[in-house]
Amino acid sequence: ISDEITIVSGLPRSGTSLMMKMLEAGGIEPVTDNIRGADLDNPRGYYEFQKVKTIAEDSSWLTGTRGKAFKMVSILLRSLPRNHRFKVIFMRRKMGEILASQSKMLEHMGKASAPRNEQMATIFTNHLAEIETWLAQRPEIGVLYVSYNDLVENPSTVVERIKTFLNRPLNVDAMIATVDISLYRNRGK
Repeated sequence: ISDEITIVSGLPRSGTSLMMKMLEAGGIEPVTDNIRGADLDNPRGYYEFQKVKTIAEDSSWLTGTRGKAFKMVSILLRSLPRNHRFKVIFMRRKMGEILASQSKMLEHMGKASAPRNEQMATIFTNHLAEIETWLAQRPEIGVLYVSYNDLVENPSTVVERIKTFLNRPLNVDAMIATVDISLYRNRGK
């Protein structure tokens, strides 16, 4: 088992849960607490681990995640300590699709919509530029950028990139079989 810690990151609604499901199918144990269950917006579950949210205050739990994978929203990446080696699979998705998916999820939760899409697009775009610059300056963090859109259209090519990046034996066929095109519901906006 690798002593590196695998993190799946990106903006909310960018395909991080799908990537976690794929890694699990490929043979990498997910670190999750199952507190947030599956729902209409993520019928296969969210793969969340609540301790991730407190990483700035307590990162002692990281040692127990070596050789495994967990999900972390991109804004929390800045709290990663330098005393571990990380492999980050950073999910990207067309901004219009992220915003449409997020809006639908808020609607399903009965919450008012967030700020207008143009505002959110600007905030998210600026955040992505900042976090990508920051990641490039952290030698202990390897990053593979994965397009959700490419993943659902051509999973075999993307899975091979992931296998090469992680440098671990993975069940490639099981990973590819995890991609369910029917769950790609907020397209091309």
